[in-house]
Amino acid sequence: MTRMDDRLRDKLEIRELLENWVVWRDAGLWDRFATVWADGGRMMATWTQGTGLEFIEMNKEGWARGVRILHFLGGTSIELSGDRAIAQTKMTISQRAAVHGVEVDVVCTGRFYDFLRKVDESWKMVLRQPIYEKDRMDPVDPAAIVQLDPSILARFPFGYRHLAYLQHGIGYPVKTDMPGIDGPEVERLYADGERWLSEGTLER
Repeated sequence: MTRMDDRLRDKLEIRELLENWVVWRDAGLWDRFATVWADGGRMMATWTQGTGLEFIEMNKEGWARGVRILHFLGGTSIELSGDRAIAQTKMTISQRAAVHGVEVDVVCTGRFYDFLRKVDESWKMVLRQPIYEKDRMDPVDPAAIVQLDPSILARFPFGYRHLAYLQHGIGYPVKTDMPGIDGPEVERLYADGERWLSEGTLER
């Protein structure tokens, strides 16, 4: 097999991993979902941060009280360096909940920025860090009106302020320094990605 064949196979396997993450997580297939993570692999979300296994437990708890967060994937760009890779994938995150008594949908557009490693011939996720580019909130009933508190909305970054508003309202401690479409947080993330590819080190 040629080097090009190897690279193509690796990229196809990584894309399959990324798609499995979304389908298995959103379907609540937790045993399968656990297999996408490297040992000690970590997830950074607005509403929870921890290892892949801790993320599964937080999702189970959320499901038990009716929390539903769904994902949709777009295109992927993958950079390979031996047994390491960085994948950026266009995505949307959607969540439905009541905000001030009005049922709403929040849709956030961004990218999954993934640190990956090949372990025993299988690609695994070492770290998933979403990048939150923009979001919006819409009442499920087009005739309904939801009045947001500007002082609460202003606490959160532009890229996910409506998502954070909803999650804050249902009791989650929302992280307020996640990467957006630009700014120092996303620049640090890109630098960490370059270092992962060139040196294999990850400090975040």
